[in-house]
Amino acid sequence: MAARRLRYAMIGGGPGAMIGPIHRLAARLDDRWELVAGALSSDPARAARGAVECRIAPERSHADWRALIASEAARGEDRIDAVVIVTPNHLHAAPAVAALEAGFHVICDKPIAATLSDALAIERAAHAAKRAFVLTHTYSGYPMVRMMRAMVSEGRLGTIRTIQLQYAQDWLARTIETGDNKQAAWRTDPARSGAGGALGDIGTHAYHLGGFVTGLQAEAVFSDLSAFGEGRTLDDNAHILLRYAGGAKGMMWLSQIAPGKGNQLRIGVYGSEAGVEWDQENPNQLRYTVIGAPSVTLERGGPGGLGGDATRTPAHHPEGYLEAFAQLYSDAADLIVGFDDPDASGQASMLPGIEDGIEGLRFVAGAVAAHAAERWIERTNWG
Repeated sequence: MAARRLRYAMIGGGPGAMIGPIHRLAARLDDRWELVAGALSSDPARAARGAVECRIAPERSHADWRALIASEAARGEDRIDAVVIVTPNHLHAAPAVAALEAGFHVICDKPIAATLSDALAIERAAHAAKRAFVLTHTYSGYPMVRMMRAMVSEGRLGTIRTIQLQYAQDWLARTIETGDNKQAAWRTDPARSGAGGALGDIGTHAYHLGGFVTGLQAEAVFSDLSAFGEGRTLDDNAHILLRYAGGAKGMMWLSQIAPGKGNQLRIGVYGSEAGVEWDQENPNQLRYTVIGAPSVTLERGGPGGLGGDATRTPAHHPEGYLEAFAQLYSDAADLIVGFDDPDASGQASMLPGIEDGIEGLRFVAGAVAAHAAERWIERTNWG
């Protein structure tokens, strides 16, 4: 008998939102989730319109997330399993804590919150409620990123020496936040975004990717942050150096003002025996080089089943962002179904969670402090 689809409610992500529809598509892809309730907007008309578009029954649609959680908590066997939060950063913590306290699992868009204190409140709530908290660092769902992780873990690169990270975009090259672009407006507002601009928006992705692939923890940070957009107070460009445990060194360039860069996330990991590189805009391949040998291109789904269980389509058929996002939702389903079973298997062990979210905010705090102090900041002083 096929397992039932898990039921979820979404907070945020109504008409005009960017990331909410992506979450809904990803959750639908493997047919393991069903959207049944929501508070898609705080505006009643937009919330109702979004509910119609998402086929949510009127009685399970709300304009207030508090009413949503209270209503679902009072339901019987058809109550939701999880709450998905896709609001701006400053609106993550309160609904996450309330959902956890009501006994629901939580899936939240990154970063975990706008402030470290909010993130720690979520951590306390999740531990007290014994519920799952999943953070959607999408790029950890790519098959070839997981292949990179396996290669490092198996020792194929030798001792890691250097980690190169780049995440460059151009969408904030002009100060579009002064117009009617709501996505730009909240992402450049410290009250809603938090202490980091590009740091929080894309830097937490790049930083998480470095740790996810290598298993190494950063021990110190040095940063040069810039706000090139006229009137901006948050960074839109950053050059960052990292020192990792074991002696590895890292370098990161983050930018949202680089013309010609759409969503260029790149990682290169170089060790004493070999190096491996991955580019999100060409996600089905790895470039692998053993010292003294020609570089080779490893293809997702190729000989040996490269990409493992996370791959969905036949070799040479494109597989990208939505599938990686869907992998996180599939892993989250595994985690929740087997939440009370410590031996639950699958890919759930690779899921980003609370610890990753807290680490990301500590990285942001450390980078901001390093820029202000114009010196290296040890991780003991990150936040």
